[in-house]
Amino acid sequence: MTHLPALVADLALILITAGVVTILFKWLKQPVVLGYIVAGFMVGPHMHLLPSVADSENIATWSEIGIIFLLFALGLEFRFKKLLEVGGSALIAAIVNMGAMVGVGYAAGYLMGWTNMESIFLGGMISMASTTIIIKAFNDLGKQKERFASIVFGILIIEDIAAILMMVIFSTLAASQTFEGMQLAASLLRLTFFIVICFVVGIFVIPPVLKKLTRYLNDETLLIASCGLCLGMALLAQVAGFSAALGAFIIGSILAETVQARRIERLVQPLKNLFGAVFFVSVGMMIAPGLIAEHIAPILILTAVVLLGRIILATLGVIASGESLKVSMQAGFSLAQIGEFSFIIATLGIQLGVISDFIYPIVVAVSVITTFTTPYGVKYAEAIYGKVEKRIPKKWDKLRVGYAHIRQKSADDNPSNDWLTLLKILFVPVLIYFTLAVAVVILARVALIPFIAEQLPSLLGKIAAAALSILLMSPFLYGITSRRRPQSNSVFFKLLKENHFNKGVLILLNLSRTFLCILLILSVLLPLFPSATGALIFVSILIAIFISFNPRYERQTKKIEAAFRETLNSERPEH
Repeated sequence: MTHLPALVADLALILITAGVVTILFKWLKQPVVLGYIVAGFMVGPHMHLLPSVADSENIATWSEIGIIFLLFALGLEFRFKKLLEVGGSALIAAIVNMGAMVGVGYAAGYLMGWTNMESIFLGGMISMASTTIIIKAFNDLGKQKERFASIVFGILIIEDIAAILMMVIFSTLAASQTFEGMQLAASLLRLTFFIVICFVVGIFVIPPVLKKLTRYLNDETLLIASCGLCLGMALLAQVAGFSAALGAFIIGSILAETVQARRIERLVQPLKNLFGAVFFVSVGMMIAPGLIAEHIAPILILTAVVLLGRIILATLGVIASGESLKVSMQAGFSLAQIGEFSFIIATLGIQLGVISDFIYPIVVAVSVITTFTTPYGVKYAEAIYGKVEKRIPKKWDKLRVGYAHIRQKSADDNPSNDWLTLLKILFVPVLIYFTLAVAVVILARVALIPFIAEQLPSLLGKIAAAALSILLMSPFLYGITSRRRPQSNSVFFKLLKENHFNKGVLILLNLSRTFLCILLILSVLLPLFPSATGALIFVSILIAIFISFNPRYERQTKKIEAAFRETLNSERPEH
């Protein structure tokens, strides 16, 4: 009789235990995630009530797959339209809250004698709330349609995105073990380049292809293709020097813009639940009662830091965004916990070897405690606000009602608001087109130019390689210099007519975009003709002017932008 691998026996033990425990937690009206953690503790090496998992390395591999599918599912639920809809209130509140909590976490770790890297990772762990726990608390208490709930959901969206970026930054810091600003800036530029390229190219390729193949995609084929894309993108991100989770999130966000998004989300849900359960069980397996008892003081300290810090700082963040004190306090009490991303960041720290093993059970213990306190915070936040309100002096009435309407009125009369509007119109398209142009330059250097040089090893070959590279870049160069974008907006003319200073700045803005194009053209020409710098600068200027005034490129750019907007603005069917 064939002997079953230890992995099969381990999975049977994990899933049976998790099934029983989660049913019990459902009956107790507690979050399922906590049930998984408790199940992991029961089958872990530190608890001998049940048989223990035999091969923890295999389970660790499955838990890594769980992280990939969790981030893939998160990407499927994410749309850039949704990010725009959360508004400035959520963005300001998230930045204030997360930034301050990272600093508070670092200070707490440093004061407890932890290393710099451990303190930084701790700051990241306590800077993000748990989407799962908050949604459950809102649903149980019927609060999901209130004003503060919409702000909290917006903050959670921004925190999820920030968590992905934080993982990349932390990985860079852990690899270098230094805090050099230039190195970090270079990593952020690489990250921005990777995300923009993957997302823009993915949006142009994947949604149209899936749309054309709709009639050939039954549930089985669509599931296989989606999982293949997920794991393939995770591998690509790993090869590019980023985390697999980042790649999974990016491809999920791309598939979220397709007509098949709802179907993919439904089909992937069981996989996410299965592998996600294994991940959270593996979290529970790392809980050591001895370590918890030994480190009870840090657990209590960090619990207080999370509860008080997140309540106070999230409240201040929402107040800073212009909301009333009542709404701000309700949002602050709702965000007073840590959850799934804390475990993911802790797992990352252990895999990179920069945090000690004892930190993991501490973070899990803090998460469990704050999870139980969350429903009470949401429930009693309004009553606590009532007591605070009575102590607020009358001269602080703006704090009660919020200053959002006052801020809006002053913003309408503020000339600087026109400049912000113009910069918004310019920045995103220029960033996207510049990134795509850089991608063409890199591909030309790596593949195109060597191929042509091999076929035509002469001056003619160099000229052909340069011409073809610039031709491939030309639609993107026109997108950078596009004269119709700012001039077609009334804000441009309004600023132009205000004073001579504005006129000078607007001219510099246009010239700076042309300068970017000249630099990109030179980046192709200079390596091919290093001894003709002066002539190449003159040639690059002529090429940039020719492209910026060529109507053919305007038509191409319009088609590209129209296709991109059509994909992003399309409505997803609910089936």
